[in-house]
Amino acid sequence: MIRLKNEQEIKILRAGGKRLAGLIERLSEELKPGLKTGELDDLAQELIAEAGDRPAFLNYRPEGAILAYPAALCVSINEEIVHGIPGGRVINDGDLVTLDLGLIHQGLVTDMARSFSIGEPSPEVAKLLMVTREALDIGIAAARPQGTVGDIGAAIEDYVTAAGFGLARDLSGHGVGFAVHEDPQVPNYGRPGEGAKLEPGLVIAIEPMVLAGREKTKLLGDGYTFITADGSLCAHFEHTIAITETGVEILTIK
Repeated sequence: MIRLKNEQEIKILRAGGKRLAGLIERLSEELKPGLKTGELDDLAQELIAEAGDRPAFLNYRPEGAILAYPAALCVSINEEIVHGIPGGRVINDGDLVTLDLGLIHQGLVTDMARSFSIGEPSPEVAKLLMVTREALDIGIAAARPQGTVGDIGAAIEDYVTAAGFGLARDLSGHGVGFAVHEDPQVPNYGRPGEGAKLEPGLVIAIEPMVLAGREKTKLLGDGYTFITADGSLCAHFEHTIAITETGVEILTIK
């Protein structure tokens, strides 16, 4: 069931989204060779607690999961698409690292992700990052009041495939706000005019996950980390947005 947000709830989400964008920026400043992913998670939890907020992912257990997610932050590296669990893995020069973080501010959830190159990116990585970032912008631009989720997915799919990349089609964006994952699902592919209507008050996370290789994915034994089946690279950018009477507001910006 889709649950629309009122003006006061969107005001809270706007404040939380601004904090979340600041957190992602602060965490990205720590990215360097030799850093353990668990150190990033420790910092994320410390910063969130200092601000009086709560991490949305820590101990979150999605439907069907056996174990709750054990961290506040998702850190996905190279072939990891989403939900990489931070721990003892060391970040190396040349890695492609995605930070994905959810924040609970005054009881409401925002969600954001960005991918980063550690060191000077290769031409392949630079193009992958550019296309994924632009795919997010294109998806947001396609999200118009009284449009549909299919409009968003079609715009992202057309752009990404024309650029020569693939999509993680078994993973998608989603509604957010009252919970980490809500209706509707927001796939990164689709047909214009199809799917849930984009009504004012709808808050969704749009998150293209773009693959340099084949589109087949694999879930690791930890029950959370999705990787590309062929070991190819993946980039992931995400914003939480609100549909308004006149357009779209990006909530996860400083």
